Amino acid sequence: MQQYYRLEAVCKRCGACCGLFEGDPCEHLIGLRNGKYFCDIYENRFGVHKTKSGGLVRCVSVREIINKDWPGSWQCAYKTKN
Repeated sequence: MQQYYRLEAVCKRCGACCGLFEGDPCEHLIGLRNGKYFCDIYENRFGVHKTKSGGLVRCVSVREIINKDWPGSWQCAYKTKN
C-alpha cells in the first residue's frame, strides 16, 4: 500500500487523463481555483462513466495507458517520469 501512495504523489492533477484536453472530460472531474483537478469519486473511478456532455468514457488505470498518447499526455507526470 505504501508504494501506491508514492505513485499517487507523482500526479500533478492536470486532468489530461480524465479528458480535459479532449474538450469533454469525465463528469466527475472537478476543477479547483488553483488550476488543479480532482475526481470526486476517486476510490470508485474505474469503469464506464459519463462525460460532462453525456457521452461515455471508460476510466482506466494510468498503467494501462502510460505507453499511449492522448490529448494533453505530454504534460502527464507519469509519462515524463517514465
